[in-house]
Amino acid sequence: MKKHTSARRAPKTERADLYQQVTDKIIAALEKGTAPWRKPWRAAQKRTGSSLPANASTGKAYSGINIPLLWMAAEERGFSSDCWLTFRQAQLAGGHVRPGETCSLAVIFKPFEVQAEDGQGIKLTDDDGKPVMEPRTMLRPLQLFNTQQCDDLPAELYGTPSAMLTEAEVETASVPVMNRVIEIFNASGVTVNFREQNRAYYRPAVDQITMPTSGQFFTEADYWSTLLHELVHASGHQTRLNREGITSSTHKFGDPVYAFEELIAEMGSAFLCATLGVYGEVQHDSYVSGWLKALKEDKKALFRACRQAREASDFLLNLKSDIGNTLTAPKVA
Repeated sequence: MKKHTSARRAPKTERADLYQQVTDKIIAALEKGTAPWRKPWRAAQKRTGSSLPANASTGKAYSGINIPLLWMAAEERGFSSDCWLTFRQAQLAGGHVRPGETCSLAVIFKPFEVQAEDGQGIKLTDDDGKPVMEPRTMLRPLQLFNTQQCDDLPAELYGTPSAMLTEAEVETASVPVMNRVIEIFNASGVTVNFREQNRAYYRPAVDQITMPTSGQFFTEADYWSTLLHELVHASGHQTRLNREGITSSTHKFGDPVYAFEELIAEMGSAFLCATLGVYGEVQHDSYVSGWLKALKEDKKALFRACRQAREASDFLLNLKSDIGNTLTAPKVA
């Protein structure tokens, strides 16, 4: 049996600084004017259903920083599939990565434990003399191939081609999608106030979202994506995820905490929109300089923002109770 082993995986580097490597990729995209977490809106063709990258073998969606990383890789390399797998997974499935293909970078967090130390560096033990252990996390590279780089995989691993949406369908929201967003809003317990104004915002003190009237939005999809953005902010309320960017009483525009919270909301709403199939625009370009400053000063800031954005989107998607608020389908300009 012929072995296919000439696909190229990334060479091993000595203690590669993955935090910096990933952060540099995102910084480069932002400096070019592209927020990589907006991939679902930039795609030339819009498909029904979720556009989150997922593992072709397990069916599990990737999370956190791997979402923008794989969106970027797919766009840069012209892949239309959101399905990925490792070199080994392709082999185990009975297929192979085509010779000459190169992997795309993702990351995986590996938990481990170390013995705790006091302020003087002395190892700590409990009353029985056993080491006191503390959890740690190691970042490791995960080398993935898109299914479009593979041959001879089982048909189901390539995924069923999704129906493409028309321009009119992209600008609106199907009844199931609209009902799902309304369900999420109703379950959140947040109230909404509509005003003739040019911005949307969330007020933690009264747990209320203020939105422009529906007729001020260019498309119905813009309306829903803006509401989801504000709902991500609301997820940080002290009665929910208790996030600093929302609970802090001192944050204001230009403040690092404020900019970081906007980064969480920007990515969290992108994750929600990709999961639900909402293709609206929420532009927050005024925050880009603050994001760049934060990422350049702290190589782990992006990872924290991605983690909290995913926590926020998962929290909202898993809400169950219905508080009784009711939204109606918007009438846009």
